[in-house]
This record gives sequence, C-alpha cells and structure tokens, in this order.
Amino acid sequence: MNQNNEFQILQRVILPPDGEVDTTSLYVDAGPANGIRLRENDEFARNPKSPEDKLHFVSSGGEEVHFEDILSRHSVRLRAGAQLSFGTYFNAFPASYWRRWTDLQSVRLVVRTSGHGTISVYKSNARGTLQRVDGARVNGEAVTEFDLTLKPFGDGGWYWFDLASSREELLLESAEWQGQPQDREPGKVTLEITTMNKPEFCLNNARILSEHPEVLEHVREILIVDQGTRKVADQAGFADVVEALGGKLRVIDQVNLGGSGGFARGMYEAVENGSDYALLLDDDVVVEPESISRLLTFSEHCRKPTIVGGHMFDLYSRTVLHTFGEVVDPYRFVPAMPHADMEMRHDFSVANLRQTPWLHRRVDVDYNGWWMCMIPTEIIRDIGLSLPVFIKWDDAEYGLRAREAGYATVSLPGAAVWHVSWIDKDDLVGWQAYFHGRNRLITTLIYSPYKKGGRVIRESFQADVKHLVSMQYFTEHTRLDALHDLFLGPAHLHRNIGTKLAEINSLRADYSDAQMQENIDDFPAPALGRGPSGLKPIGLPQKKDLVKWGVTTVARQLIKKPAPESAERPQGFLAHRDNRWFRLAHYDSVVVSNADGTAASWYRRDPEKLKSMLAEAGRYHARLYREWERLADEYRSALPEITSMEAWKKTFGLESGEER
Repeated sequence: MNQNNEFQILQRVILPPDGEVDTTSLYVDAGPANGIRLRENDEFARNPKSPEDKLHFVSSGGEEVHFEDILSRHSVRLRAGAQLSFGTYFNAFPASYWRRWTDLQSVRLVVRTSGHGTISVYKSNARGTLQRVDGARVNGEAVTEFDLTLKPFGDGGWYWFDLASSREELLLESAEWQGQPQDREPGKVTLEITTMNKPEFCLNNARILSEHPEVLEHVREILIVDQGTRKVADQAGFADVVEALGGKLRVIDQVNLGGSGGFARGMYEAVENGSDYALLLDDDVVVEPESISRLLTFSEHCRKPTIVGGHMFDLYSRTVLHTFGEVVDPYRFVPAMPHADMEMRHDFSVANLRQTPWLHRRVDVDYNGWWMCMIPTEIIRDIGLSLPVFIKWDDAEYGLRAREAGYATVSLPGAAVWHVSWIDKDDLVGWQAYFHGRNRLITTLIYSPYKKGGRVIRESFQADVKHLVSMQYFTEHTRLDALHDLFLGPAHLHRNIGTKLAEINSLRADYSDAQMQENIDDFPAPALGRGPSGLKPIGLPQKKDLVKWGVTTVARQLIKKPAPESAERPQGFLAHRDNRWFRLAHYDSVVVSNADGTAASWYRRDPEKLKSMLAEAGRYHARLYREWERLADEYRSALPEITSMEAWKKTFGLESGEER
C-alpha cells in the first residue's frame, strides 16, 4: 500500500470490470467538464428557492463512454478530441469525509498518461458548486502531480479531475489519490459473509475477491458463516476458489441464528484471531473489491476508532443508489433520510455527481447497514457483539450503541456493494414482521430520549390495525407473539434465537394469507363485480379523516359478515404495488401477489380473528405503556451481558465444544 516512503495510496482510479457496461456511469463520464451551476442571486433571500429550482444544467451533448476504450481496471483511451470526467461516484475523492474524520491535511493527485491533451482538476463545495483549481498540458509519457489542500471542505465537497485529448488520442495509464502514510503497518481484517441458502452469491463474491489479490493484502481471513441447508462448500467450483484464495477462506457451518447470529460470529472470530477489523458483508451482494482497500485505508487514518461502511446500489439496476446515509428518527424510531434535500434511489445514469447538488453535502450518519461495514475489534471488545435479535435492527442498534460509547460511524462514498433492492422485498409482512416489531421496540426501549418512546407505541398499535383490516392475520399473529416475547425480558433473546423462526413457520398452515401459490391459476377465478365498485383505484384517506376512517372501517369489518361466496371465490386479484391497507380494507376476499412476483396468496376476511386479535393488541400496548420504564431499565441493564463474548460463545455452542 505504501508507494516509496513519502506517500501512500488512498484511492486508486478504477474502471468497470469486464462486461459491466451498465455500471460505467459510476466510474467515468463523457463530455465537457461542467455539470451544474447554481443561480445564486437569491441565496440570501427570505424565501430562497430550493437547489433543484435554481439549477442550470450544462448538457454533455449526449456523448457516451466507448466501453471498448476501457483497457483495464485502471486505464482508458480517449479518442482524438474526446473529453472524460472522473467526477464520478467511484473516482471522485470524497474530500469532506477525509477532512472531517481523519488526520489528513492534504492530498496528492498523481496522473500517469501518454499522448497529448490536458488534465483539469476541480473541486466542489457543500452546495454543489464547481470550481476549477488546477490543470496541466501533457505530451508524450507523463506523470503529473497536483498537491491539494483539504482545508475548505468543512461541510462537504469533492475533488476530481477531467481529461481532454487533442487532435491525437490520450491514454490514461493510471491515477491515484495519495496522502501522508501512517507510521505503522496497516491493520489486519477478517472479512465475514453471513449466508442462508444463497450459496451462489457467496461463491461468486469469493471468486471476485480471488481475482483481485491486491485488495486482500491485509485480509487475514475470509470467513463464510453458512447457516443454510444448501451449503457453499457443495457448490461446483468451490475447491477452485479455495485454492485461488491461498488458504484464506474458512467456512463455519452454524445453525440458523439469523443475520445477527452470523455477524456476531464474524465479530467473535475477528477478536479471537487477533484481527484489527471485522468487515461484515451480506450474502446477496456483489462487491466492488476496491471498496475493501478504501475502507481499510480510511479506517487507518481516522483520528480514533470508527465504524466505516459502504453504500448500497441496486443489484438489478446497477446505477441506482439506495441511500447516501442512514439515520434513525429519535421520535419515531424508524430509519429516515438524514436531510430533507436528499432522495432515495438516486440514479447516476440520469444525473451524475456533478449534476446533483445534495451529493456534495457531507452526510453524518447514525449507523451503516451491514451489507458492508468495517468495525474495529477495539470497539467490539469495548461494547460487545451484535444484539441477539436474529434479523432487523441489529445494525442500527449497534451504531446507536457505538455512538453512546463515543464511537462514530461513517458511510464512505466510493465504497459500495450491489444488493437486492428493498423494492423486491416486503419484510413488513409475513414471518419477518415478528422481528421488525419486537426489535424496533427493544431498540426504542434502550435508546429513546423521549417519554414512553415518543410515537412508537402509538405507531405500533396503528400497524396492528392496518394489518388486521388488510386481512393479514398471519402477520398479525407474529406481531402479537413479538409483544408477548418482549415482556419476557432480555433473557429470551439468546434462548429463542435459534428456534423462533421454526415456531413462526409452523403457524402458516392456519392462515390462508401465509400460504403461497406460484401459479395464479391455482386460485379460483374472481366473479365479475364482486369487489369494491368502480375502476378507479381506492386512494389513501386524507390525514384529517384517518381516525374517523379507521374507526368506521374496523366497525364495518366487525359487524358486517363477509359475502358468502367470498370463501369460495376471491373478489379480485391485486398486484403487490396495490397491496395497501386502505385498498385491502374494502375487500372480503382477494388474491395478492408477493413483492418479487414469484407467488401469491389468498386473503379472506374473518371478523372473529379481527375481534380477538385487535383486543389482544390493545391489551398488550396498554401494558407496554404502563410498564415502559421498567422494561427500558431491564433491557438497558442487560445489554452488556447479552452482547458479550461469553454470552454469544454459549449460543454458538463453543463453550460445550458442540457448535450450534
């Protein structure tokens, strides 16, 4: 990682791997250097315009990068008269993050070229305005260096460079962002992947890593915690990957303890084998391998131990970024965007970095998702392992716990994975609803600064009502179980982490809404005109009418019996995107497809289930309100013990010598 004794590579300029044409805009843009300018004449007005209303877009003329000109992961050819910008997600230098969190004072850009043309260096500020800061003409074989200060990046901003060829072609051979080296050797990393019956994904990521040995220089061990029945080690080609990784790959077979159990095992093993960092990776991802080097290098330069994570792009829409930062709303305890001027699912192929002002503002986060997250073992030894909650909220809780102990979390631009999008999942319905409901409440009990947890109790009960008027009785059963188990106290978390999923799945046979059919023709055809009248979709009630609407809807469903024929034939089919509580509440019987379109289930209204479950939900939430302070004290007090190495060692079965 050191280049001579003077400078260290902080970030290499990289280009998309072979065949990844759809990711090109994340690495390099074609066209002129300018991207946006802000019309700032009303900057100090009493009612200034939003950034989007002030934008003046500078067209790139529709030019595209010729993929055949990408010669390797580090080199690209510019045809005569062409312009390329490296002001992109993976190649711009996130100066404000280095300025805020590390000991770095300046950065050196080193560009190696051959041919004729110009290099132009730009920076941005937190508002997204662009400024040219330096440049040079190159002729023949050239190594061009630019020394750049990090001082003006207090609130945001990036550095990047653009290339322009003259009447002859210009070749970028390589480029690097360099900085002053550390006076010690880089730390060692245990890279851990938790998997459950996704062996193809796991093996693919192991194969990707084996093809990039340079990023594994400081990886002590690649650990796969396999909790499934379809084993990674049984996949064709596994032996070849093991050989290519030179003995660094180890597989641990473990009973299904969920994501928190798998990631806790990775943390545990990283501490036990003497690693300096545990790098956690989800199983259904494709990793940009350069991210590993970037996370480690950034972590090593942080002024104090810091959790450093990567971003998540959509695996099936490769230029779409899920979110630029994760925070928790302290009043509602739900994940939320950190700033009002940011957006979910930004598509870099539509608007690049230079055209998107909010991407230039530094985002300070509460936590980073464990799709890719590097945690110093010093922090693990101090605050413990994951909360034993199986899935959901484990990463958010850990970030909040770390912050309470004085450790920050950074989501580092330029480090990322591609992950299956949330759009293709619906984890608020079905077996995962138990873990969503219980774990949100546990996290709120431990960390909420508000009396009775702010809005969480109210919103939890409202969620029960929505599921019930939607005929999602299996989901509601699991949520009621979650409330029941919450009152058992923190001791139940380790006790049922390996058994609760099987208990939940055993209930499926009792609920038609939990029984999935792959072929929609397996359901009876709906009768014409038996569902809600009219062709226009039923909309969301206005906010001022919600309470009245809810009372009226619940009363109607309790009093009015379902149409007799609804038990024999559904009143219609609903696509998943139309599966909303305010629409489902108008049906007696309807077939609904799932999030990924692979199957559907039959919802049937049952007033008796609604009556009994609603009453039970009311009793539980009333009790939760009364006992909130006692439960909060109980979970807070138990946190050090239930997240300890010793407690998890028992759950892993290592204490007795028989792994679970």
